[in-house]
Amino acid sequence: MHQVKTLFQRELAAYFATPLAVVFIVIYLALTGVFTFYLGNFYERGQADLQPFFGFHPWLYLLLVPAIAMRLWAEERKSGTIELLLTLPVTMWQAVLGKFLAAWVFLGIALALTVPMWITVAYLGDPDHGVIIASYIGSWLMAGAYLSVGACISALTKNQVIAFVATLVVCLAFTLAGFPLVLDAFSGWAPVGLVELVSSLSFLSHFQAISKGVLAANDLVYFLVVIAAWLVAGAMLIDLKKAE
Repeated sequence: MHQVKTLFQRELAAYFATPLAVVFIVIYLALTGVFTFYLGNFYERGQADLQPFFGFHPWLYLLLVPAIAMRLWAEERKSGTIELLLTLPVTMWQAVLGKFLAAWVFLGIALALTVPMWITVAYLGDPDHGVIIASYIGSWLMAGAYLSVGACISALTKNQVIAFVATLVVCLAFTLAGFPLVLDAFSGWAPVGLVELVSSLSFLSHFQAISKGVLAANDLVYFLVVIAAWLVAGAMLIDLKKAE
């Protein structure tokens, strides 16, 4: 675990050593504000809650998380530093976990910087803080799921643009799997079991369940299993392609 911690600290510090962190966080905060107060009709709704804020998170992560994930391994492979990294006294799994955790914590920091919105809502009314806390947890887990997909795909290519587009497409598929329009298309011909299976694979469905304030074990386990599965797949791909 010491190697993971060291790599985690190095990778996290690297985000703030460049303008990337500031640019990403500014864009993230600006978009959350626009989505919440303008597109989400925050004031017109007349309700003191963060439902509009969290409602846009799947779509916000769909655009922004691939931008973070695309550099995790594609940049290492393009610059040739992946060989140097793998010669260090760290295992493949430690390297994958350390880099992922650094990116995930970075996303968590960006998410934590939206707490003033929570404070604003609490000042304007009496929101259900339990629902808000659950939504923050669900949002961070969902960000981790998007990130794990991107980390795996980043291991496939040296081109960051390709990694970005491919991650966006795969994550869009996981998101739309729970979209009513998609489920209606399946329900017209598919058996109920298949429709439920498609819905169960959706990031959107599980996040919406958590954002209602219920931290059900099946939703939490789903995100953790998705993260673990994509990280394992990513580590296997890196091991297979490290000689290229």
